[in-house]
Amino acid sequence: MELIERMRQRILEIGDPESNYTQEDFNNEFKTEKLNYMPTFKLQLKYSNLSNNEDPKYATNLSSGFDFRANLDKPFILEKGKRGVIPTGIFFEIPENFEIQVRPRSGLAAKNGVTVLNTPGTIDADYRGEIKIILINLGDEDFTINHGDRIAQGVFASVLSKNIVDFIKVDKIDENTERGSGGFGSTGSK
Repeated sequence: MELIERMRQRILEIGDPESNYTQEDFNNEFKTEKLNYMPTFKLQLKYSNLSNNEDPKYATNLSSGFDFRANLDKPFILEKGKRGVIPTGIFFEIPENFEIQVRPRSGLAAKNGVTVLNTPGTIDADYRGEIKIILINLGDEDFTINHGDRIAQGVFASVLSKNIVDFIKVDKIDENTERGSGGFGSTGSK
């Protein structure tokens, strides 16, 4: 148990912007440990669900994202070529140095042409309002969204804190890289 607690403390240090401890340091420190299992550490993500939909959850053990469901009083018609903001009834208390990324559901996009407009959308750690999903219908027909429909997915991700990023204005940036200033398509298609 002492080993697990030490590992847990080190993982917290990795996420602390005041710490110089890195993932590489962690790997080096624990590479010689003989473990018969890989301990799991979970961050607690507090949320409120003011809808009558099921709570957010991962569909499978290896899912990267959890589903957002529509929280509607009546069906919403998302006309072709139009966008809409769909409420979910979900509120999160996201810890510092993390975000939730809002991404499209692949089946919805492939089958109906309905996708998240600002993908990936970012839900910042200091936002405490209801999560609302901006959808756009790029399909050939109007699309009906019903209460409880899975409309997007959320991916919980770490981000570099502004506490460790310092913008430094210069007259010219160094363009001496393999790519240089080459933009869209500059690396080719094959």
